[in-house]
Amino acid sequence: MTKSALGFDLTPPSPAQIQDLAARLDPEARRILLNHGTEAPFCGRFDEYEDEGTYVCNLCDLPLFSSRAKFHSGSGWPSFYQSVDKDHIRYLRDVSHGMVRTEIRCGRCDSHLGHVFEDGPRPTGQRYCLNSVAMEFVPEGEPLTDRLHRGAPEGEPIKAG
Repeated sequence: MTKSALGFDLTPPSPAQIQDLAARLDPEARRILLNHGTEAPFCGRFDEYEDEGTYVCNLCDLPLFSSRAKFHSGSGWPSFYQSVDKDHIRYLRDVSHGMVRTEIRCGRCDSHLGHVFEDGPRPTGQRYCLNSVAMEFVPEGEPLTDRLHRGAPEGEPIKAG
């Protein structure tokens, strides 16, 4: 088992588990998460969202971003300047649509999240630009969801999803 610095199990779900997790998604979420699509700007539910908490992968529940790292980029997509753990995000070169970008995927289930750019604010200079449907939000103080039933790192509250 591979664990992140925060102690989360990063073992990829089996193909059967991915199929089970994807069965609850609507067609748009499946298009984006599993087929590397992009939602239209300014339409995602988390673009202007202000609550405190943790954004987790909509497929496997891995924590991705804290609301404390969220900022208004004006791009039309929720934006963050850093992830909660470097191992929770995978980075891949993306040369689609006639540009060179860095695609970001979930570090556990490999679902497509969005892209990261080098034009973000301090302290990192990064702008993680996410599709809202790629994430779920867990309010601060609420237990994290755990659809894969992997358990929580030491001292972390978690609940089955």
